[in-house]
Amino acid sequence: MIKKNKHIQIVSSSNKRLSSMSEASRAGVLAVLSRHYTRVGITLVDTMADLEALVADAPDLVFLGASSINVGNSKVWLSNYLDERGIAYTGSGHKAHQLEMDKSLAKRRVLDAGLKTSPFAVAYQRRPLVDVPFAYPLFVKPTSRGGGVGINSKSVVHTFSELEAKVSSIATRLQSDSLIEKYLSGREFSVAILRQENTAEFSVMPVELLAPTDEYGQRILSGSVKSSDREKVLAVTDQDIRSKVCALALTVFHALGARDYGRIDIRLDQYGTPHFLEANLLPSLIQGYGSFPRAYRLTIKQSYEHMILHIVRLALSRSGNVEPTAQPLLKLSIG
Repeated sequence: MIKKNKHIQIVSSSNKRLSSMSEASRAGVLAVLSRHYTRVGITLVDTMADLEALVADAPDLVFLGASSINVGNSKVWLSNYLDERGIAYTGSGHKAHQLEMDKSLAKRRVLDAGLKTSPFAVAYQRRPLVDVPFAYPLFVKPTSRGGGVGINSKSVVHTFSELEAKVSSIATRLQSDSLIEKYLSGREFSVAILRQENTAEFSVMPVELLAPTDEYGQRILSGSVKSSDREKVLAVTDQDIRSKVCALALTVFHALGARDYGRIDIRLDQYGTPHFLEANLLPSLIQGYGSFPRAYRLTIKQSYEHMILHIVRLALSRSGNVEPTAQPLLKLSIG
């Protein structure tokens, strides 16, 4: 195989709160890209000096595995910094990442677009907690954590005292505000979205996530369930549910200003109506792990390597720096 003469840097952070790409994920992406491109490396960006050094190295493409770094009391969005310096990168721009990283902002944008998401409120740290204007049970999680962090069997609350305890735990353990939502009791879905090459069409790939029951008989995709990979990932065979879930996910993806690829999580209410839960525009890309690679495998029926190369070609094509793929994806219906 003749490698393409391109310099690609896989970028994430050693700060787990800022990185969306684990060591295993970086290694998997590196192994794939090294087979196809002449120069591929991994760069951990934790400081402005790291970011400046990355730009000085002038890669043809950054494979983005972190959305921002903290500089003093402010945030520097990597995609914005790279845009300003003319360096191509995978995935969405900084405005979409800003919405993704604050679940309450994402839900507000979804509501403003006239789309379904459960009623919610935010409990801010160091402010008195007041009861919410919608009925229990409620679901409580951090506003700005992914991977199920801060979510466990105590996330479903039935009284104000339980709400106080969970909000206090999130503030103390994670130094985070809490998102309080009306609890949705139905099935949960994760929808992988990937733009098809050389077109504005998207492949929309839903899977159902089935967590094991906890001590209260609840199916909660907690941090421990996700980290131990104990949830079942099932194909969505009911065409009515599939159509509704896919339609909501793709509309949400566009409402958030996302591009190229990402994951939208959805849960049904007691009547079977889909509601937006949250977005992940830098989803886990570990081979055989996480809902995005599994949804791709189930729906597209192509390899992990094919998926990674597809994401790279989408990014390179924006800079006019890649030849068209010889093996386009099948155009998929969301129905």
